[in-house]
Amino acid sequence: MTDTRKKAATNERRKFSRILFDAHVELAQGEFHWRASLLDISLKGLLLQQTLPAEVIHNKPILVKILLSDNTSIAMSVTVAHQHHSQTGLVCTSIDIDSVSHLRRLIELNLGDASAAERELSELISDY
Repeated sequence: MTDTRKKAATNERRKFSRILFDAHVELAQGEFHWRASLLDISLKGLLLQQTLPAEVIHNKPILVKILLSDNTSIAMSVTVAHQHHSQTGLVCTSIDIDSVSHLRRLIELNLGDASAAERELSELISDY
């Protein structure tokens, strides 16, 4: 399969828009805490601009907190999806309703289309 066809197939499978978003992220696994830089986010997960520290256990949940402002954040539980080229992909395994609302609003503002954000949220719900 050519690179162009691979990219097209990947885009067809992608149900969730990736939003480029520069933010600080706090991560925790057990007693271990660290910070990272966010590259992009979707309703299904996020991409960090670094690999995980050696202390992280890849098959255990990681708690993520994305700081949007002083009093607003998105919190979710994630697992490692992949690590390539100094980047780490994390897939969301659970998220609270307030965080979903903040994330939906963030996606809506970045897409510029409330109906597109609503479609993505419906896709997420239908996956469960």
